[in-house]
Amino acid sequence: MLVYAPAALLFLVFSWRALRERRRFGNAVLLGLAVLCALVAWMFRLIRSGSTSALFTAYSLLAVCALGILVLTYLLFVNGLRMVRKEGRSPANLLSLMAALSILGVIALLVTAAVVRTPLLVGIGAAALGLSSYVSFLFLSFVCYAFLYGRLQVRRKADFVVVLGSGLIGGSKVPPLLAGRLDRAREVHSRLTRRGASPVLITSGGQGPDEELPESHAMADYLIERGFPADLIEREDRSTSTEENLRFSKAIMETAKPGYRCVVVTNNYHAFRAALTARQAGVRGQVVGAPTAAYFWPNATLREFVAVLVAYRRTNIAIGLLFVLGGVLVWAAR
Repeated sequence: MLVYAPAALLFLVFSWRALRERRRFGNAVLLGLAVLCALVAWMFRLIRSGSTSALFTAYSLLAVCALGILVLTYLLFVNGLRMVRKEGRSPANLLSLMAALSILGVIALLVTAAVVRTPLLVGIGAAALGLSSYVSFLFLSFVCYAFLYGRLQVRRKADFVVVLGSGLIGGSKVPPLLAGRLDRAREVHSRLTRRGASPVLITSGGQGPDEELPESHAMADYLIERGFPADLIEREDRSTSTEENLRFSKAIMETAKPGYRCVVVTNNYHAFRAALTARQAGVRGQVVGAPTAAYFWPNATLREFVAVLVAYRRTNIAIGLLFVLGGVLVWAAR
């Protein structure tokens, strides 16, 4: 059982860190490492046992993983085409398609390197395999921990509910994506009220160059039209990004109640990255997500993941260069 010790230790460290502060990307990495170590240990025991059934199980698992990569590539490709049809050809909407093409490119490169076996191709293939494995590990860790974070219970008491803006249709109309956030915020507010709290709801969003009014005002009007008390709404109408949403809302909350607690509402694909940003901004509260259209979720999740990679770019560039160096060493050794 000692073979599972690294996985158990990593899981204990993950649990301790998550209890102290849930809003850390390091939590996702630790959880991913714990699961990876457990899987490697299990595979090691299966192969080492030498029994026919154990070997069959081990190789079947590897086959399922390979098939899963192909299925994922197909689904990303289909989703990418659907995003282009529904949302247009902007770079942000092409992420699913680019991810599918990247996976196919890496597979083609590895197959070519294995067949041709020239030193240069083998070195490039080794570097590509290392980089793709690293990015895949981070992505799976991000998705799994984001899923867990989104299932956390809302605190029993909060002084504020903050809704993050996301743009208006036609310069004045709340789009379905933002309407989902506002409906989720009403639900959270109602739940907190039933528990004895009386939180203020902050609509957060400034006025874009193509908008007739600040997003926060359109959001407040949407809520009031649906029966939400106007006296419980505070408008934050200066922000132009998620970071400013949180920073300016924080200033409002600290002025009203220095020891505040809050719940921040956004969409489910955005909740974990918003939580990371909230921690960096010093916002005391939890982030919850509203449902998102199924076709929109894969591309939006990829966009959030890329944003997290950029936020930790120094670490990721350093690790990426190590894989490139490894590829150079493989090329030199051949």
